[in-house]
Amino acid sequence: MDWIPLLSTAFGAVIGVVATLLADRVRARSNRQEEDRALKRRLYGDYLAALSLTRQNLRTAARSLSVSHAERTRMALDSFKEASVYQARYQVSLVAHERVVEASTAAFNALRSLRDLVEAGGGSHGDPAYRAAQNEWTGCFATLRRCMRRDLDS
Repeated sequence: MDWIPLLSTAFGAVIGVVATLLADRVRARSNRQEEDRALKRRLYGDYLAALSLTRQNLRTAARSLSVSHAERTRMALDSFKEASVYQARYQVSLVAHERVVEASTAAFNALRSLRDLVEAGGGSHGDPAYRAAQNEWTGCFATLRRCMRRDLDS
């Protein structure tokens, strides 16, 4: 009996099986990476939306000079609760790259500084301290968006 054709067939089958397994593994890794990227994209978008909503609510509180100080303070404090910004921040911190987490913390702290100004009564829209805090927030928010884009692109 001639063994060469039989061995050639068996060797070809082994090569085919190994190639299929490798292709499946590469495809699974690619799918997992795409799912991870989609999750990050969703969480990043949700967090940016929560920050933006919080900022808008703080702007409303800062411009509401006709209401009492107690009411403006309540509005400022509620702005963080209504947008669920704390929850979104913690979710991002679980999946984000370290530089995104650092930028996230800076943006969050800048937004909290705006809240503190409104809460303290000095956070009217024309106040120089409010304008400085607003500029700080704007810069931190832009940095956060850049870091998130870089993370999603890598």
